[in-house]
Amino acid sequence: MSRTTRGPLRAWRDALVAVVAGFAVMAAVSAAGLACAGAGELPGGAFPHVAAAVVVLAAGGSVQVTGGAGFLADADASLTVLPLSVSLAGALTVGSLFLHPLHNRAVARPRELLAHAVPLVLLWLLALTGTALLARQTFAVSTGDSPIGDLAELFDAAPTVGFRAAVPATLFFGLLWILGLLLIALLVSRRAPLPAGLVRFHTAVRPAAFATVALLLACVALGAVVGLVVAATRGHADRTFAVMLLGLPNVAWLAFTLGFGGAWDGKVEGPFGLPVPQVLDTVLRASGSDSGADTAAVDVAALAEHEAWVWWLVPAAAVLLLGTGFLTAVRSPAHVRPRQHALHLGAALGLAVLVVCLLVPMQARFGMSLLGLGDVSGLGGTVELQAVLWRNVGLALLWGALAGFVGGLLARPVHRRGLVEPQPAATGP
Repeated sequence: MSRTTRGPLRAWRDALVAVVAGFAVMAAVSAAGLACAGAGELPGGAFPHVAAAVVVLAAGGSVQVTGGAGFLADADASLTVLPLSVSLAGALTVGSLFLHPLHNRAVARPRELLAHAVPLVLLWLLALTGTALLARQTFAVSTGDSPIGDLAELFDAAPTVGFRAAVPATLFFGLLWILGLLLIALLVSRRAPLPAGLVRFHTAVRPAAFATVALLLACVALGAVVGLVVAATRGHADRTFAVMLLGLPNVAWLAFTLGFGGAWDGKVEGPFGLPVPQVLDTVLRASGSDSGADTAAVDVAALAEHEAWVWWLVPAAAVLLLGTGFLTAVRSPAHVRPRQHALHLGAALGLAVLVVCLLVPMQARFGMSLLGLGDVSGLGGTVELQAVLWRNVGLALLWGALAGFVGGLLARPVHRRGLVEPQPAATGP
């Protein structure tokens, strides 16, 4: 077999390994989280369908919620949430396997990078399509003693709620997800090659990008430690592990934005809510009802009124930001000045927080109306959480710039890799 034939075959083999490993890891994390949440007891063999729906959501897909009770009732349901623990597990797996064949070279032609990326993207979309076709299920809804229950029994029209993946939307957003992942992987890795025309941006982009990704992963690691302590000391360990396996980055990255002064708003109404952290659910329920506003504002001060430990988020965010600035500097060539570190890290952190503010928000609503006359009591609920975008991104730009500048000053005595400014040539005899 010729070298020109081995190249494409090797690219497809590497892509297949990355896709299979990525979906296997995502499915395993999803299944473990759902099992901790009690989904293993769902009737009708629904567990694999629910796990597939979680994987679809984690890969950027779209899942539609449906429901009704024949001609007796209509359901108004929606769900927008990313299980970021599952997303992160898949991203780390696929990203590392994508980069592995590209290591140890500084420059690569665009065609070569495309030859590695295109098979992976195509196989990823194919696997996502199969998962989306599996992600559909319908459940019966227990109505208790509500009026709709009596009518449903009389007319043999039991209320149901179900879900199904929207395949076109799933493929579109799944394509954006995998392309974004591959781009981030190339930006973060110091050893992955770049096209010759982009090598000059290596110093400005990669150290700050790597340090920012390390910051987000450090937040998740700290969140995991806190979660283990909570599971060991406060009971309800199964619920805590379910949140950790499905939505730990959601909580950790939200906490980080709150720690540096960011804010979110939202509301919780009805029997559904946010299982962890309980203080967030409490604030969203209490503040909105007390003030009469549609949504409740959430920041460190509002949370600390209920739990004083929340103030620890502020020094934790400060230490993480300072460490990020220092890491940016030590991974940069020695000739880069502190003000340049400030510019690079400010831009990187602002962009990262913008992405976090777009990924972490959630919205879930379910309501059932009886003969078009209004919601049935006890069968509806709303959970919403949205970022105050201008405040979070603005503060991220500010604190990122400050952390980059201070980190650059602290890193001056530290030996660093990379190019140093050339010494002037000696003159004279």
